Amino acid sequence: MLKRFLNYYKPHKRLFIMDMVASLLVSIIAILYPMVTRTMLNDLIPNKNYRMIVIFGCGLLLLYFVRMLLNFFIQYQGHIMGVRMQAQMRSDLFNHLQKLPFRFLDNNETGKIMSRMTSDLFDISELAHHGPENPLISGVSIILSFAYLSTINIWLALIVFACVPFLVLVSATTRKKMTAAFRESRQATAIINDSLQSSISGIRVTKAFTNADKEAEKFEVGNEDFKKARRKAYHAMGVFHSSTTFITDVFNVVVLVAGGLFLYNGKISFGDYSAFIVSINLFLGPVNTLIRFMESFQNGVTGFERFLEIMDTPPEADAPDAIEVSRLAGEIELCNVTYGYDSEREVLKNVNLKIGQGKTFALVGPSGGGKTTICHLIPHFYNVENGSILIDGKEIHTITRDSLRRNIGIVQQDVYLFNASIRDNILYGRLDATEEEVIEAAKRANIHDYVMSLEEGYDTVIGERGVRLSGGQKQRLCIARVFLKNPPILILDEATSALDNATEILIQEALDELCKGRTTLVVAHRLSTIKNADEIAVVDEGRIVEQGTHDTLLAQNGIYAKLYRQQFRRDEQ
Repeated sequence: MLKRFLNYYKPHKRLFIMDMVASLLVSIIAILYPMVTRTMLNDLIPNKNYRMIVIFGCGLLLLYFVRMLLNFFIQYQGHIMGVRMQAQMRSDLFNHLQKLPFRFLDNNETGKIMSRMTSDLFDISELAHHGPENPLISGVSIILSFAYLSTINIWLALIVFACVPFLVLVSATTRKKMTAAFRESRQATAIINDSLQSSISGIRVTKAFTNADKEAEKFEVGNEDFKKARRKAYHAMGVFHSSTTFITDVFNVVVLVAGGLFLYNGKISFGDYSAFIVSINLFLGPVNTLIRFMESFQNGVTGFERFLEIMDTPPEADAPDAIEVSRLAGEIELCNVTYGYDSEREVLKNVNLKIGQGKTFALVGPSGGGKTTICHLIPHFYNVENGSILIDGKEIHTITRDSLRRNIGIVQQDVYLFNASIRDNILYGRLDATEEEVIEAAKRANIHDYVMSLEEGYDTVIGERGVRLSGGQKQRLCIARVFLKNPPILILDEATSALDNATEILIQEALDELCKGRTTLVVAHRLSTIKNADEIAVVDEGRIVEQGTHDTLLAQNGIYAKLYRQQFRRDEQ
C-alpha cells in the first residue's frame, strides 16, 4: 500500500523536494532561539555586551522572517501538492469506475461511492501534504534539540529522554483502538451519504405521497449510526490525546524537579538551567506535533484503504483474443443460456432463441421472468455463465465490449438524461456528429418541433435526469440519441409502457421509424405494440415457454393468448 501511495508523489518530485528542504530549514532555525538565549544569559548579559545583544536580536528577527516565508511556502505549496495528488486519485477512481462491471454497481450504492470520491480523498490529500512533512520537521527537531540539550547537561537530557518509551507505549496502545474506530466512522459516513443522496433524488416522490416524516425517520436511523460511530472515534481519539498529553506534561515535571536538584547541587548553572527550560519545549513541541499528526494519519490511511478497495476491484476485461469489429450485420442467437445474478437463484434457464438480421423479435411474459436479463446479456453487461450468445456467428466474448456496444442501441422505460443541453444529450449518441445530423435525428424522433418552440432551442438545459421534460419528451430525446448512433441492433426494453395512449402513438411512430433496417429486440407489456413482430417469445420463470408469430400464439391458446385476451378486454373497457 505504501508503494502505491508513494507513486502519486512522482509527478510532483520537484515540489516535494522543495517542501522537504523548506521543512528542514524551519527545523534548523527553530533550534537557534534557545542557543541565543543561553549565550545571552551566560555571556552577553553578565558582561553587559549590549552591542552583541542587539546584533543577536536583529539576526534572530531576520531568521524568523525567513522562517515565516518558509512556513508560507510549506502551507501553501504543500497543500497544493496534496490537492494535485487528490485530483489525480479522483481521476483514477472515476476512470476505473467507468470500467467496472454492472455487478459492482448493483452491489454498491451511489452515496457510498461518492463518499469515497470526496471526503476520503480529502483526508488522503491532507496525509499527502503532512505525511512526509510533519515527521521530517518533528524528527529533525527532536534530534537537534536532544543534541543541544546534551551539550547543556547530558544527564538531565538522558533523564528527559527516558520518558520517551512511555510515550511510545501509550501511543501504540491507544492508536489501535483509534484506527478501528475511525474505520467504523468512515463506513457510517458512507451510509449516511447514500441515504442523503437517495432521499434528495426521490424528494418529488416524497412530496407527492406526503411522506416527509417517513424519510426523516429513515434518515435518522443512519444519522444515529453516524453519531454512535463518531462518538466511538472521538472517544478513542480523546483517550489517545489525553494519555499522550499527560506523558508530555510529565516531561515538564521531570525537567523542573531534576533540573532544580541539579541546580541546588551545583551541577548546572542558572543560565544553563534557564536555557534548558526554554529548550525543552523544542523537544516537546515536535513530540506533540507527531501525536496530533496521528489523527490525520489515521484518517488518511483509512481513506486510502477504502480508495484501494475500489481500485483493486477487477474491471471489465476483454478476452485476450477478442477482436474489434466495425459494423455488425445483426444476427443474434442465444444457445442454452443459463444465468443468475447470484449463485442461489437462476434467472435464465437454458434459453434458446434466434433473431434474424433485420428482424423484429419480441419478448413478453410476467414481470421477473428474465426478459430484461436477456437484454443485459446481449451487450455483454454481464458474463454468461453457461451457454453462449452469438452475433453474426461470433461469440460475444470474442468481440471487444466497446466495439460490440457501439453496434447496439438501447431505449429503456427509465430514460437517463444528463443535466446538460438538449443538444449535448442527443450528441451522447455520437459525439462527433454535426449540427445538421443532430437536427435530423431530432426530426426523426418527432422532438424537433418541440425543441424549436423553446426560447433557447437546442441550448435549453433540461435539468437533472431531464426533470424539465415530460415522460414522452424524455423518451423521444432518447430515441433521437439512438437515431444519431445509428446502430444495426436495437433493444427496446419497455420503451412505451409508462406513457399515455396519445403519447405512446407518437413514440411508437418514432420507434417504428427507428426499427427500419435494424435487428430489433422488443420487451413489451402492451401486446398491441408487438403484434406485427416477426416472432414473439413468451418468457416465464427464466424459460422460453412459447414462441411464434402473433397469430400462431393466439391459435395455441396458451399463456400469450390468455395475456392478449386480458389486455384486449381491459382496453375495450
